[in-house]
Amino acid sequence: MQERKEKYDMLAIVGPTASGKTSLAVDVALSIDGAEIISADSRQVYRGMDIGTGKDLAEYERGGVVLPSHLLDIVDAGEKYNLFEFQRDFLSAYNGITERGAFPIMCGGSGLYVESVLKGYRLLPVPENPVLRESLEEKTLEELTEILSGYKTLHNNTDTDTKKRAIRAIEIEEYYRTCPIEERSFPQINCLTVGVDVDREVRRGRITKRLYERLENGMVDEVRGLLDKGVTAEQLMYYGLEYKYLTQYIIGVLSYDEMVKGLEIAIHQFAKRQMTWFRGMEKRGVHIHWIDAMQPRAEQVEQIKNFLYD
Repeated sequence: MQERKEKYDMLAIVGPTASGKTSLAVDVALSIDGAEIISADSRQVYRGMDIGTGKDLAEYERGGVVLPSHLLDIVDAGEKYNLFEFQRDFLSAYNGITERGAFPIMCGGSGLYVESVLKGYRLLPVPENPVLRESLEEKTLEELTEILSGYKTLHNNTDTDTKKRAIRAIEIEEYYRTCPIEERSFPQINCLTVGVDVDREVRRGRITKRLYERLENGMVDEVRGLLDKGVTAEQLMYYGLEYKYLTQYIIGVLSYDEMVKGLEIAIHQFAKRQMTWFRGMEKRGVHIHWIDAMQPRAEQVEQIKNFLYD
């Protein structure tokens, strides 16, 4: 193990879906004495939503060693988890890790979650606005997305693939437009940010392959099980992507082939939006060291450690 010099307080590894960022983060963490991972994924916080979110807990184990990880499986499926709660839970995990003398590695593809930490967003909990919601209810997803794009403040457009999520996003933006945020502070963290850069066609191939693997490994049964446990179809569809399309298939809105085709297209679009967000982060002042996902893993780990240490 290489002795760590205090050049950075944290490492962040980011990238689009199917880029291999989680397994890379684990490999890096295992090469650093006392490293722990903090997930920055907006859906992997939910218990029982494993296959659809790509929450492969086996990733965190190598050779019988289980790497400490945080912010996975902390909320019941059916509930709604937001950015304010993520910042709160992130700080709790981060402070615990540093107090133990360990080194935190944040890993995830939810751009707004990552950026809220790296740029120290100051947030307040946002209440529901029934009047605003009613005024937006009849608008299409495209119209809601257009409204959202007009705000000067930031919101994670990568996750607004359902009307309910888009309406909630507008609700948040409206609240922050009219309410001061000076009441809440967030510490500045000296973080090295590394992005996993994967060729577009390679990424598309990985997404398609992984989708079919997840379907073969029981993703439909996972969603059926959540419905059987009392999570409503509406609640599941709120989470978007896999849970939206598989729920629509299970309740008879889509055929199996329609579900697979629609979901595959939606995931490709999602990955594209993720990369757009990360490029936007760079324009907003976050320096990202991009590494080639096609390099041998050992070289990727060594490259990151060269960034970390003098």
